[in-house]
Amino acid sequence: MDSSKKSDEFYEKLKSQLYDTTLWPSEYLYKFIVVSKGSGIQDIENLFNDLGAVINTNTSKNGKYTSVSINVRMKNPDAVIAKYKEVAENVEGVISL
Repeated sequence: MDSSKKSDEFYEKLKSQLYDTTLWPSEYLYKFIVVSKGSGIQDIENLFNDLGAVINTNTSKNGKYTSVSINVRMKNPDAVIAKYKEVAENVEGVISL
């Protein structure tokens, strides 16, 4: 199975779970991990700037990685998934949690 098909299946399952467990619009918490050096943190912040997001960062003990937590009001599961895809396409080496 190719990674594109796995990714599509993951997002369909996530979409279903979000519809089943949440009334929309709602607050959603995104979590990402990026390498601390480089533009990854700023790239993620730029993608959420126009949404009124609350963004928190936490650097790992050795300083190599930074976790980025973003709490933002999203209108529906499709918007949540679209933002995950946008981050994956625009931020090199990002890990979505």
